[in-house]
Amino acid sequence: MLHHRTICATLLLMGTALVTAAVPAVATPAAPAQATACPTGWGSLVKSDTDSTTTPVRNIRTGRHDCFDRMVVDLPGAGRSDLGYSVRYVDRLHQDGSGRPIPVAGGAVLEVRVAAPSYAPETGEPTYPARASRPLPGVDLTGYRTFRDARFAGSFEGETQVGLGVRARLPFRVLELQDRLVIDVAHNWTGAR
Repeated sequence: MLHHRTICATLLLMGTALVTAAVPAVATPAAPAQATACPTGWGSLVKSDTDSTTTPVRNIRTGRHDCFDRMVVDLPGAGRSDLGYSVRYVDRLHQDGSGRPIPVAGGAVLEVRVAAPSYAPETGEPTYPARASRPLPGVDLTGYRTFRDARFAGSFEGETQVGLGVRARLPFRVLELQDRLVIDVAHNWTGAR
């Protein structure tokens, strides 16, 4: 009798599974995509801070966001109040010291100067493995909406210089955060995605 009940229960479960598998799934409507509200009012004029630090640049990295592309200069150990910079559009990037022009691809070029060396001040040893006129190491700008090129210009007299090629002369902002400097360049002027 117990064997008979086990067989019946097994058949009942198998039948339920077959009926469930045969019923097509009902699609639930997708939630409507919400538009991202992009910030406006950044402008494209020079942004700067006259502070400086001997804490060296350790890395430069980039990221993509809904409204802007981002470059981050990492300076581990530097405080927010120590970060000095000048970020501005230039007709052509010229290397500090030599004045040599450095080609940077894109419709416009942002010159990013960080008032920090990319070498250890005590020894002169590089702390960031970049070479003048070459693309930034480890930075791949494939698929970016605004960024087109990122070139290392050099580190001269305690300042590190980078050329950031962008699609066009677009609004940008600079943020001073603990241990890093952030440069955001908007995807367009209107603030819409």
